[in-house]
This record gives sequence, structure tokens and C-alpha cells, in this order.
Amino acid sequence: MGKPVEIRWHGRGGQGSKTAANLLAEAASDAGMYIQAFPEYGPERMGAPVVAFNRIGDEPITIHSNVSNPDVVLVLDATLIGKVDLAEGLRPDGVLIINTNQSPAAIRAKLKLNHGKVYAVDASKISLETIGRDIPNTPMMGALLKATGILNYDKFMAVTKEQLSYKFKSRPEVVDGNLKAIKRAYEEVQA
Repeated sequence: MGKPVEIRWHGRGGQGSKTAANLLAEAASDAGMYIQAFPEYGPERMGAPVVAFNRIGDEPITIHSNVSNPDVVLVLDATLIGKVDLAEGLRPDGVLIINTNQSPAAIRAKLKLNHGKVYAVDASKISLETIGRDIPNTPMMGALLKATGILNYDKFMAVTKEQLSYKFKSRPEVVDGNLKAIKRAYEEVQA
């Protein structure tokens, strides 16, 4: 793998950007990789723009700063288009994955993005139908796995099930809904 894969998550407070970064890091760590997962926020509140980051590599990670040139950008809320420079620093061969019902071509045009790959998945719809709430973080992880192949899908699902089962001990329906959301987004993401 060489240098670590750097990932930037854009969302709004309450959508689970930080949680998704942490779940991804746990799965990567369980796969024997070196990881970092951290948010960047100050006095944010529910609905305010937030950013979270991951670094995943097969060698120790000695970088201790925000991700400025991501390999992958995930956008949990398309309303951030025009309010935040979502593609800022995206590497020329980078991947942008956005929660939207629009086509990747339409998103590329809106962002005036002339490099990298753009993927789209309606993570909000998937989360409403599987979890019962518009929390797009877990479906976005499914789209990330499909678009990048960064982790083995089956291993990721096993670790995520374990993590969610611990977090939602008394609510197995939340665990099942999130796992279904990841699977659906993995199957439905479009390039």
C-alpha cells in the first residue's frame, strides 16, 4: 500500500461522520492495518457542517495533521455543495462519493470537477428504508467499500456487526438495519 490512504468525511452534526470514521478505523485495525480516525470541530451543533478524517495504511502512520490532500472524500449531505469546497485538495486520481439521488455526472458538473472518479448513492433513502431515520453514515461506508476496495467486505461487515452490537446491546433492530444499509449501498452505488 505504501503511503496511507487518506479519507475526508463531510457531513452535518448528527449525521454520523465521526462515528463512520471510527467504525472504519476499527474494521481496518481488526484487519491488521494501521489507522487514524479523528474529527475536526469546534462549537458545532446539530446540523452544522463537520469534518472527520481517516488514515489507513500497512505501515505505522507518523503524520499527525488534518488530511489536506485526500485520496477519498465522502459527502454525507449534498446540501453542502456550494457551501464547502468538497473537492478541495482531492488527488488527481481521487474518489468522491456523495449521498444524493443525482447522477455522478450531474455532481461532477455541479462541483466543476475535472479529475478523479465520482460515485453517487442515495444513502438517505437507504437509511430511511433500513434504519427508519435519515442517518447516512453506514450506507456511505458500504459505498466506500465498493468504490475503493479499501477493506474486505465480509471482514468489514463482521467487525461492524460486533461494534454495533456492543453499542446497541438492547436494540438489535438498529444493528440489523445498519448492516442492511451498508449492504444496499454497496450494491447500489453508481459510478
